[in-house]
Amino acid sequence: MKLDRVIAVRNNKTVYRDGDCCIKVFDKDFTKADILKEALIQARMEETSLNVPAVREVRRLGSKWAIFTDYVRGKTLERLISEQPVRKKDCIDLLIRVQREVHSLTCPGIEPLKEKLHRRILRAAVLDAETKETLLAKLTALPDDHKICHGDLGPANIIVSEYGKPYLLDWPHAALGCPAADAARSYLVFWLSGDIDGAEYYLERYSAASGIPATGIRDWMPVVAASQCARGNEKEREFLLYWIKNP
Repeated sequence: MKLDRVIAVRNNKTVYRDGDCCIKVFDKDFTKADILKEALIQARMEETSLNVPAVREVRRLGSKWAIFTDYVRGKTLERLISEQPVRKKDCIDLLIRVQREVHSLTCPGIEPLKEKLHRRILRAAVLDAETKETLLAKLTALPDDHKICHGDLGPANIIVSEYGKPYLLDWPHAALGCPAADAARSYLVFWLSGDIDGAEYYLERYSAASGIPATGIRDWMPVVAASQCARGNEKEREFLLYWIKNP
């Protein structure tokens, strides 16, 4: 095994390719429980009808934990958009079709989304007690459901194989909840990447495809942004605080 071919670098983790295997190596601050939880969620998703790279094993590499999965030969939507900007709307439309499939399913053994959001809002050190109380009251009042929500779905987390089949990557934030909440998170992903036009196109098209009014998706933005505050970086926080204070 050689960890010399980097295929992605993300917050506190690096993804390598070794032949037909993909190896996600986590920084030392990730616990064994963190890694096993992510691998379990992905393994549960394999049992649905979704296209998800299969988990092969979890083990330590020196002082760090790693998840080994099947390698999917292809390009992410993010890369396709970068290489062919003229295809951007087509790529976003594909993302929405895949996301709608995700939202049509449920899965046993996955945490409820409202519980996850509640916990993260309480953990957000940049928010004062009064703001947290207001956000938690809003969260309680928002609609609930038991559909699979990816929790971080954007163009970087869908890879189109060389045979044209889309695969869903990175499942650590998955939960069961309301599709509108997951759409709000994807809308935020576009905003955080600086793609405002893409965000607005996504919102318009997802709303039309799902029948959920754009206002119903925007209603989730304050609590979704607050949740991101608990794990987002310093650069994002000013922007996230804007969404929290200007719903």
